[in-house]
Amino acid sequence: MPEDLRPYGDPGSAAFRVEAYPFFQLNRAASRYNMVIEAELRAIGIDIPTWRVLMILGEAQPLPIGQVSKMAVINISTMMRIVERMVKARLIETQASEQDARVTEVLLTDLGREKLAAARGVTSPVYKRLIKGLSASEFSRLLGLLGKLYGNLE
Repeated sequence: MPEDLRPYGDPGSAAFRVEAYPFFQLNRAASRYNMVIEAELRAIGIDIPTWRVLMILGEAQPLPIGQVSKMAVINISTMMRIVERMVKARLIETQASEQDARVTEVLLTDLGREKLAAARGVTSPVYKRLIKGLSASEFSRLLGLLGKLYGNLE
């Protein structure tokens, strides 16, 4: 049975070790990933927040701006600026919701779909490198554990 490292990950513990703190490790991995893909995305003319919005809308659209904001874990005021910038770049368009005209929805334009395809193309090799050596069960477990951590913060 493996050693229980949870006490070492508790910042309030005298035994705390930064390498056992899950959010240090998550942030470290996410920051490194962002550094790697940022260069790839910049080469096709987009940034990471734009990529996040494109990915979300690539799965379902139209979506209310608030829902995109929540899914992307970006505060609503920042998301509004991202949406304005993406509308100006003709990657997305906005429309009033048919169910509630007070709600603004966003959807991809043809150019947005093209940029999404290009972004998927340049980020796919990074993803493949990222998961190299993980078995299918390890990958499923990783996703499950990350989902559990996220859920515990809701």
